[in-house]
Order: sequence, then C-alpha cells, then structure tokens
Amino acid sequence: MNKKESNLKRKEAVALSYQSEQQQAPIVVAKGKGLIADNILEKAKEYQIPIQEDPSLVELLGQLNIHEAIPNELYEAVAEVFAFVYRMDQKAKVKHE
Repeated sequence: MNKKESNLKRKEAVALSYQSEQQQAPIVVAKGKGLIADNILEKAKEYQIPIQEDPSLVELLGQLNIHEAIPNELYEAVAEVFAFVYRMDQKAKVKHE
C-alpha cells in the first residue's frame, strides 16, 4: 500500500432497524468499517434492503453502540433515510404488481 492509498478513508456502514410501533426510535443493528462494511452492504443487497449513502450521517451513527437507539438530535436525518426506504419499497411493490 502506498502513501496515497493509506490516506483514503475506509468504507463505513451502519444498519438501522425499526421493528415495532412500541419501539421509540430506530436502533443500530450492525456497524463496521472496511470488510465488515462490505459485508453489511452485501447482506443488504442480498435481502434487497435499500441502501442510502450519507457519509456524514454514517459517521455520526458509527459513534453509537450496537442495539443503541438513535438520539433525538438525529431523528430528522434518520427520518429522511426511512422515508427514502419507504419510497423504494413502494416503487418495488408497483414494479412487482
């Protein structure tokens, strides 16, 4: 690895889940960098889970622990992600009908 390659930022991924109405906020269910991030993204693609790339949000969410709910300060940003996922799901349903 040369000096230029070592300065490149490693890929990072965070997976969120919002599983029930009783759940107050989405929780972090997986996170990682490098190969772990690649595995998270591969699984998302395998299960046709929409992926949204937002490096700033991933950086903030990456500071949380697994099974930790997102803090109030991130609700708006995460709500945008879930709205994106909802729109993608709706498009997929229309496509399959």
